[in-house]
Amino acid sequence: MDIVELSRLQFAATALYHFIFVPLTLGLSVLLGIMETVYVMTGRPIWREMVKFWGALFGINFAMGVATGITMEFQFGTNWAYYSQYVGDVFGVPLAMEGLMAFFLEATFVGLFFFAWERLTKVQHLIATWALAIGTNLSALWILIANGWMQYPVGARFNADTMRMEVSDFMAVLFNPVAQAKFVHTVSAGYVTGSVFVMAISAWYLLRGRHAEIAKRSMTVAASFGLASALSVVVLGDESGYTAGVNQKMKIAAIEAMWNTEPAPASFTVFGLPDLATHTTRYEIKVPWMLGLIATRSVDKPVPGIAQLVGLAHDRIRDGLIAYRALEAVKTRPRDAALRATLDAHVGNLGYALLLKRIRPDIENATEGDIRTAAASTIPNVPVLFWSFRVMVGIGFWFIALFALAFWLSAKRQLDRYRWFLKAALFTLPLPWFAAELGWIVAEYGRQPWVIEGVLPTALGVSNTDPGNVLFSLIGFVVFYSALLVADVYLLTKYIRLGPQTAVVPASRPAEAVTE
Repeated sequence: MDIVELSRLQFAATALYHFIFVPLTLGLSVLLGIMETVYVMTGRPIWREMVKFWGALFGINFAMGVATGITMEFQFGTNWAYYSQYVGDVFGVPLAMEGLMAFFLEATFVGLFFFAWERLTKVQHLIATWALAIGTNLSALWILIANGWMQYPVGARFNADTMRMEVSDFMAVLFNPVAQAKFVHTVSAGYVTGSVFVMAISAWYLLRGRHAEIAKRSMTVAASFGLASALSVVVLGDESGYTAGVNQKMKIAAIEAMWNTEPAPASFTVFGLPDLATHTTRYEIKVPWMLGLIATRSVDKPVPGIAQLVGLAHDRIRDGLIAYRALEAVKTRPRDAALRATLDAHVGNLGYALLLKRIRPDIENATEGDIRTAAASTIPNVPVLFWSFRVMVGIGFWFIALFALAFWLSAKRQLDRYRWFLKAALFTLPLPWFAAELGWIVAEYGRQPWVIEGVLPTALGVSNTDPGNVLFSLIGFVVFYSALLVADVYLLTKYIRLGPQTAVVPASRPAEAVTE
């Protein structure tokens, strides 16, 4: 593996580890706010004990998320130095805002949440809890604004004098449609994760006849909030599909394993076996019109296939070479207005010409074969995206069914009646994390070979460092993060087994009495 692959692998490993903790933090923070609101409105002590218990689990997970998140940003300066130099003026702004507006807010109110129960009034503590939840979600917002710009680089322009991307319209960066769609979709997935966590642990208590009153109340809140969140994930995921259909057509084609453009409206492939050798998908089961409606919001617009998009990339590379040659000439003749006009006319495809850098350094002398190879490199790993997306969607529909059943049982006050349901809720516990990781694979792996879509190829963003150093740090991160994950699971398990110790609630009937 070269420096590019090692740097990608290290960032992927740290990001996937970090994202184990993020969704639960997002979901539990809002659930804590809901539970404490009920406590303030009713004055019943049991709701305060619920907030304290779930808050302890939130605190463990929050600490792990902070520990794993900081090193991710350091990598932009260590492993991705050219990326930071090229787009740092744009990318650095939302990261700085995240630290100033969100992280400090979280850090302040997390202390008040845990240590100010006896120093604040009920309403004041409720405000602190909701401020903590808002800060947590604001942190996700700014991070996803930065990530959304990587997917859809609006509000920025290339400056030939500084050889950098610079902000031209901050409001366009802030209200980037991709960033907004990713934010609402991601936080909704986090809410689902928190709801599944609360419901699964509550089901475990009910199966063992422990803390029944807290468990049933917690499960009722989780069922209601989780059902709304799971439905939101589907709706908002559809919006993400539409935005990708506008600016990341290759990602959509790869997710669908759609090798050639279909007549409008395109069908959605529910099942199939992508074949890379023949560029076909065998044993397809399709739903008519669905892909066209998702990707184009119409029934008369085609969704381009992989072969056609490779042809478009070929043309954009040739056009980008005009911009690259003009840019090289501008370096020696900076006052030549004709050269700058040529550069400005073709600079939108400069990034496509830079794809040739992975093939040869003197890209101005690229052959037709080099251009064809570079164009073919715009195809991401089709089978990985095809199956990651479908497994993720399948898990999402399972969540809807489970939460709907839990909501119905809670309305009938029968949450503790059916043992099979409680087991299903318990065994669902790991699925939100699995779905979340698959979602990140679809989002990030799906835009390869770009680190900034259409602007900067991934291969050009890395630091010029020794691959051995990256391999050494990669092994170190994996070992350290694995230890943190083990510690997180151990602490969560320990406190879950202890349960809400101070809660004075009646014991439930034994598990054997639960209806099969």
